[in-house]
Amino acid sequence: MNKLLLLLSLVVGTAGADNLISIDQVSSGNNNSTTVTVEGSDNEVDYSFGGASNSVSIDQKGDDAYVGYTTAWGSGAAWGGDLDGDSNNLNIKQFCNQSPCGGDRFEFHIQGDSNDIDFYQGYRAFSDGTLDTTDDYEYGGHYVRLDIHGSSNKFLGSQRSNNSGHEHSNTTNVYGSNNDVFAVQIGNQDKTLNLTLNNSYNDVDLTQKGSAAHSATISLSGSYGTDLDLLQQGGTTQTYSLTQSCVTVGGCSVGVTQGQ
Repeated sequence: MNKLLLLLSLVVGTAGADNLISIDQVSSGNNNSTTVTVEGSDNEVDYSFGGASNSVSIDQKGDDAYVGYTTAWGSGAAWGGDLDGDSNNLNIKQFCNQSPCGGDRFEFHIQGDSNDIDFYQGYRAFSDGTLDTTDDYEYGGHYVRLDIHGSSNKFLGSQRSNNSGHEHSNTTNVYGSNNDVFAVQIGNQDKTLNLTLNNSYNDVDLTQKGSAAHSATISLSGSYGTDLDLLQQGGTTQTYSLTQSCVTVGGCSVGVTQGQ
């Protein structure tokens, strides 16, 4: 049996069993829009929000997926909501076509306005926002713990593995404003990304792909933004770590390619 707990008006479509949708509007606000579509079983959507003119779209296909508050912080209902602010747009798609599914998770903790977040688990996204077709064998098990405290940030990303037991992890954290992040993890073997932006106006393009396990740890700060392009690829494990404080007028630039 599906369970639905609501304190707002929204569009919901479910097909399957034992799905839970719990969305709590914890402060007054107008023009909020939420659409949840679920095809599968044991999926969960659980978060609270405040503010006005926020738009949320969640599409879960498969079993055992989760979208909601981050387990690192717990429910944000007490401080204004897990989606707290105005004019934020979230578009989350999760896909798994195998049994058992590994259980995709997308978590968020947002305090800010006008953030645009598009993330796709079980798909490959391109920088222009288009999606590649899903894998023939997508087992899920991908994980994102987002956090965004600034405003006017754009975050586009995806995770796709095409194999069982190979899961991708993306931590993110964006504490500044006016950042543009594109982050893609595709291919077999585990891919791990930790990204922290403590300043504004960074333009980041990160791709991890190939048949090996790759990991990257990025920390950007400073008075000016950094234009960062990182590509990790191939069948040999690649590891990269960058701590960058940009104080160059007009910004900094870093380009790295690892593997063949």
